[in-house]
Amino acid sequence: MRTYRHLFATDEYTPLFLTASLQVAARTVAGLALGSLVHARTGSPLLAALAMFGPSLAQVVGALTLLSAADRLPPRAGLAGLAVLLGLATAAQAAPGLPTAAGLALVLAQGVPASLGGGLRYGLLTDILDRDGYLLGRAVLNMSAGACQILGFAIGGVLVATLSPRGTLLVAAALYGAAAVVARTGLSRRESRSTGRPSLTETVRGNAALWSSGPRRCVYLALWVPNGLVVGCEALFVSYDPGHAGLLLASAAVGMLAGDTLTGRFVPRRLRERLGAPLRLLLAAPYLLFAARPALPVAVAAVALASVGFGASLLLQERLLALTPPELSGHALGLHTSGMLAMQGVGAVVAGAVAELTSPPTAMTLLAAVSAGVTLWLAPGLRGAGETGSGRPPVDRDGAPA
Repeated sequence: MRTYRHLFATDEYTPLFLTASLQVAARTVAGLALGSLVHARTGSPLLAALAMFGPSLAQVVGALTLLSAADRLPPRAGLAGLAVLLGLATAAQAAPGLPTAAGLALVLAQGVPASLGGGLRYGLLTDILDRDGYLLGRAVLNMSAGACQILGFAIGGVLVATLSPRGTLLVAAALYGAAAVVARTGLSRRESRSTGRPSLTETVRGNAALWSSGPRRCVYLALWVPNGLVVGCEALFVSYDPGHAGLLLASAAVGMLAGDTLTGRFVPRRLRERLGAPLRLLLAAPYLLFAARPALPVAVAAVALASVGFGASLLLQERLLALTPPELSGHALGLHTSGMLAMQGVGAVVAGAVAELTSPPTAMTLLAAVSAGVTLWLAPGLRGAGETGSGRPPVDRDGAPA
């Protein structure tokens, strides 16, 4: 599958695309609204970052306890039910007089069930598309996420100014409700990919099996750590420049959209291995410019350029699928998504704490330097992470070694 036309002609891809897009828009609008509300109340970079990225941090709890459900729940029911739950929690955050601590507790509580979202969504994607089509299908979902973030931050900034942060949270809750409706009416009823009941024991067993492989461990670390540290830089945009935080966040989404388009549609298989390492370094390097407190146009350009490097995660996900048995694909992709989002939450908290002690530009520069260092440290292991879950090298559609 090499064209967008073929992709959207595939049964169920369009409703999955719409469900994912609505949830990204809801999460983006809600995060900006709550971050603005908390920063206005407290003036704390740490609490503002926690408000925006707290659900990501809490996903680690769900990844350790709930992920066995990703392959054991019917995807349609799981996706619709999760959207309803997140919508209700977002609406609760808009309650008048809700204390800041209670709002932050709701933020963290959202992250636990949300850990299932990636496994349900991307596990279903592997059912809808064959593995050769996964990269393009996931790239389009990422491109949609970038576009929805651009619109979400732009429209969210207007909504915060006109409706107030609480009114904006209600808009986000309505978007979650729309995602639930699309999932329930647009997706077909499917059986779960694995038998048995979800449980803590099965989650632990699946995580242990996935983590037992050295090549998979290296891929997971490359997916989680450099990415999370750079998102920590993004979490400081509100503190770095409150008046232009929406513009900086939108430029990051533009760069991510460009990177996903490049890697998902235009990079041939023979070049993917060579492109991965440069993209992972590009993710962090432009943020080193913030040590000099650049002017706004330079900062916007640096953020957009760095975000092109997020395209490296698509190449790493393709490698992860090649290293994983099909019956664990939802669990593996859910662990990737939950771990990535959890590390983004860790990055946001670390960035906020360092900014409290130093300054937002200093914290951004330090996190970028550590991200680049981790990428260089992992490079030798990634060069050797080429065997599949069956012990054979990855193969392309005609059976030749990739």
